[in-house]
Amino acid sequence: MKKALAVAAAAISALGLAATLAAQPSTAPEGAKVYIVSPQHGDTVGTNVTVVFGLSNMGVAPAGIAMPNTGHHHLLINKEELPAAGQPMGADVTHFGLGQTQTSVTLEPGQHTLQLVLGDHLHIPHSPPVMSEKITITVE
Repeated sequence: MKKALAVAAAAISALGLAATLAAQPSTAPEGAKVYIVSPQHGDTVGTNVTVVFGLSNMGVAPAGIAMPNTGHHHLLINKEELPAAGQPMGADVTHFGLGQTQTSVTLEPGQHTLQLVLGDHLHIPHSPPVMSEKITITVE
């Protein structure tokens, strides 16, 4: 009986620690940077575009995996505003929760903007946010 109570207490303690860690905002290390390797700002591309993600001073981890100094990519296409600080990125943002570092997207002809934002294990931007510059491409 005492052993069962000890095991239960340890499990409850572990759950409490996990909840505390999940509630803490994920911080980004100094010098963390996410960027779009390709295409480059101003490029003219076809309708099928391969977007290659770059990341320095941090690592990539799948969504749901809480590890310090890691995150996963989110691609914003034609978004004027960034997600609200401290809030998970919504369904209108393309999530790469398996840790992908590139994608192929099909875009209509015309001008489009692309921007990357790194999200933590809960899809929340880090503090401070790790985001790329917004680039503009032309699709023909």
